[in-house]
Amino acid sequence: MKRLLTILSLFAVLFLSLPLAAQEESALTVESADIDVTSGGQAYASYLSAPTEGGPYPGIVLIHSFNGLEQGYRDMVDRFAAEGFVVLAVGWQTFERSPSDDTMSQLVTDGIALLKARDDVDEARLGLTGFCAGGRYTMLFLPQLKDFQAGVAWYGFPYRGDTQPASLIGDLSAPMLVIHGTADEPSPIADIFRYATDLAGANKSFELKVYSGEPHGFMLSGGQLRTDEVAQSAFNEMVNFFKRKLADAPM
Repeated sequence: MKRLLTILSLFAVLFLSLPLAAQEESALTVESADIDVTSGGQAYASYLSAPTEGGPYPGIVLIHSFNGLEQGYRDMVDRFAAEGFVVLAVGWQTFERSPSDDTMSQLVTDGIALLKARDDVDEARLGLTGFCAGGRYTMLFLPQLKDFQAGVAWYGFPYRGDTQPASLIGDLSAPMLVIHGTADEPSPIADIFRYATDLAGANKSFELKVYSGEPHGFMLSGGQLRTDEVAQSAFNEMVNFFKRKLADAPM
């Protein structure tokens, strides 16, 4: 038994020392496509990626930043799906740059319906994530749309908008992970600490991951997905959170 444990420990060390690309060889094969999400009588140009075999998997709605559905988000969706999720990135700026919260709520709701209609999605395991404006929408809709069992809000705005997400903390029942950088100027870290304090005061289930020196929108640079240590760490935080919170997700 002692020898077996030694061998297993050695294997773990060797695996962790492999380059990231080598580790990702065990990831699932995925199929991706541009897809329309019909909402309000309009077809929103979106993007979906899913494992080619197995399932049903948890379904994720992803809301991109104010800069649009850039290539970096498409790459992220593909990597996310390879971890055992069906991921739908809704192209919410297809028709207007700043749609109303009601328009967005309906679009996300219709995105949920699209995921639920798929045979490879477990409709009891749905998550929501978003970046920048999408982070605000995650904070805003997670308390309102009860189909979601968990959410990850990236550098969002808890105290902005006609309806401030912080005003809905009392309605929040799903666990949330908040990811933020200390050098975020559009959304100061002080607001995030205040939001975390409000969540804690309301006894809500949440986690907070803060990256020192990282600016707003740090997962993408020039529209491309960052692949450095910080970006990999943050991506893993999101994936592992959903695997923990969406019960029985593939590990």
